[in-house]
Amino acid sequence: MMNITTATISDIPALCELLNELFSQELEFEPDYAAQSRGLACIIDHPEVGSILVARRQDKIVGMVNLLYTVSTALGERVALLEDMVVASAMRGSGIGSSLIARAIELARTNGCRRITLLTDQVNDSAQRFYAKHGFTASAMIPLRLTLDDKNGS
Repeated sequence: MMNITTATISDIPALCELLNELFSQELEFEPDYAAQSRGLACIIDHPEVGSILVARRQDKIVGMVNLLYTVSTALGERVALLEDMVVASAMRGSGIGSSLIARAIELARTNGCRRITLLTDQVNDSAQRFYAKHGFTASAMIPLRLTLDDKNGS
């Protein structure tokens, strides 16, 4: 039986393992346990920033998704960015991802969000099919990034 709950600080090591799996397959990111731990703790410690949902099967974390909250000036309301959706490779195809995404959508609605945005690798056709199956559509917008090397701007 699977159970979906909100992540706690004690879940961070298991979440880092899942993120390691995710970032090992993504083109732009690499696993970094210390950075991942800091980021996860920031979200868990500050629910106004976001929410992390975890799927547990027999008390083992087998999947996760997180939502980060912001405000859209175009909508004049709260929106969410869906980040870090991952299911352990051995558990894929068992409905865990669908359960997690459904719960994330429900949570976004409950938190007053009017839109959810996500990014996925352009070459990840299976992820794109998965999200389309759950109502996500391609946007005419394209992502652009500016990496800031340090906090002092030098």
